[in-house]
Amino acid sequence: MITILAIGFGGFLGAITRVLTSNFFNKIIPHDFPYGTLIVNIIGSFLMGLFFSYANSKGVNLLSKSIISTGFLSAFTTFSTFSYENLLFLQSGDYFHFFINVISNIALCLLAVWLGFLIFK
Repeated sequence: MITILAIGFGGFLGAITRVLTSNFFNKIIPHDFPYGTLIVNIIGSFLMGLFFSYANSKGVNLLSKSIISTGFLSAFTTFSTFSYENLLFLQSGDYFHFFINVISNIALCLLAVWLGFLIFK
């Protein structure tokens, strides 16, 4: 039961951090493109790589892994928002932004998780 509560607490913090971060970037970057979601996904991917690299090299207990990865980072990243924004691009016929968004999120998030992982390797 403690693990479930810990994941919930981590998720609560991750969701709040996601909204604040996404809103911040959407306000400072003029756009017709979901930069906030993209940046949150890149940051979350980097942090996931960083965390698991650290956890694999130094050892982290299961409760900490649950709070950080399943709780905070899973709530912080925004795949459902990413999917919805892409659906809106498709429905409006904006195929250019659809492809840019999909390619950017996949390529940059894979790069970010790899860079994060390299830090403690």
